[in-house]
Amino acid sequence: MPTQETSGIPSLHSGSIEPPAAPARKSHVLRIAIYFLILALAAAVAWRIYSQKKAAQQASASQAAALLSRPAPVQVAPADQKSMPLYLTALGTVTPYMSVTVKARVSGQLLPVHFTEGQEVREGQTIMSIDPKPYQAALDQAKGTLAHDQALLKNAQAEAKRYDALYAAGVASKETMETNQATAGQYEGAIQADQAAVDTARLQLSWCSIQSPISGKIGLRLVDPGNIITANTTNLVIINQLRPIAVYFTLPENQLPAVLDKLRSTQKLTVDAYDRGDVLHIATGQLLTTDNQIDTTTGTAKLKAVFDNANEKLFPNQFVNIHLQMEDRPNAIVVPSAAIQSGVQGSFVWVIVKDAKGNSVAQMQPIKVALTEGQVTILDSGLAAGASVVVDGADRLRPGQPVTVSTPRQRTGQQNPKNPQNSQQGSLFAAPQTSTGGKEHAKEQK
Repeated sequence: MPTQETSGIPSLHSGSIEPPAAPARKSHVLRIAIYFLILALAAAVAWRIYSQKKAAQQASASQAAALLSRPAPVQVAPADQKSMPLYLTALGTVTPYMSVTVKARVSGQLLPVHFTEGQEVREGQTIMSIDPKPYQAALDQAKGTLAHDQALLKNAQAEAKRYDALYAAGVASKETMETNQATAGQYEGAIQADQAAVDTARLQLSWCSIQSPISGKIGLRLVDPGNIITANTTNLVIINQLRPIAVYFTLPENQLPAVLDKLRSTQKLTVDAYDRGDVLHIATGQLLTTDNQIDTTTGTAKLKAVFDNANEKLFPNQFVNIHLQMEDRPNAIVVPSAAIQSGVQGSFVWVIVKDAKGNSVAQMQPIKVALTEGQVTILDSGLAAGASVVVDGADRLRPGQPVTVSTPRQRTGQQNPKNPQNSQQGSLFAAPQTSTGGKEHAKEQK
């Protein structure tokens, strides 16, 4: 009996079975739609981030443009044309022109002193005394011995004259006469010794009064009155001569020939002393001489300068910065060292000029540096006298930058246009363009 197929139910023997097509297509479309939705959301987010970033960049650019267009505050100083002295620089030590450590020449008890610590004393002025009683007694004893021997000599001379007469008369022997003459000679020698003893006792008595060997300022008392002091051993006080006063300093041996040439030509070299910070001018003196040898351990030569020191601003053992003036450079263009900038193309300064609208703007001006020393720089070319150069605020400038100009506040007091942090000892004959030290001679403020 043949098999019957049920309507709507596929036969098991009718071949391969195909799944329904409609549900599969619907799932594929849904998946694609989800992908597009995700991509659209990601694009929207990326666009929003990009828009915000671009807006921020535009705002920053606008702000930067506004800042650039805003005038930058700067401080300026003029480029001066003046005669500039060239210096050798060194560190010096102030030393008394003469210094004496007072010691007693005799031993004894120290009596009350005749000075006030720190006062000025004159040469020959009595400053201390030692108890003179033992030495007065020794002098009196020596005088007594001298008087005794003088009396004996007088008697011996009289005896010698009598025996001379007796010998001439043939009464006394020649031996007796010569004995009396020798006795008189012995007393003459004794009197000479006694006189020397008197002089020695008198000298020692005078040493009981201690006098100042030089004129100068007396220091602190090293021994109090009442102490027993020993001759030539105990230090009593130190006296230093401060007017004039000396300063010792050293220079490298390669700079010594130039100094010696000027000294041989009897040319007086001016020496300026500045304080430890190399800012305040203290005194002006002259170079006296150099030492007669070079220190082989350091390769330097010692020099001595003398200062009048009328105002006593120089004090013993004070450290000072010495500027030994070697020559003058006339009509030099001088700018503050703070204005010097360095770039790829070399040194330059920012100068302030007027634009077409009459506003102050900054311009970059290349320069050629001749020599520099701290706060002062001498130029060979690039600037004219009177040009306004920027000394503060240069880090905010660009070519054509509008600026508001102010002048640096001047410091009071005498200053040295030289920064010790940037200068080198003896910079005058060093490498080219940085070899010489130049600065305006600072006159002492009255």
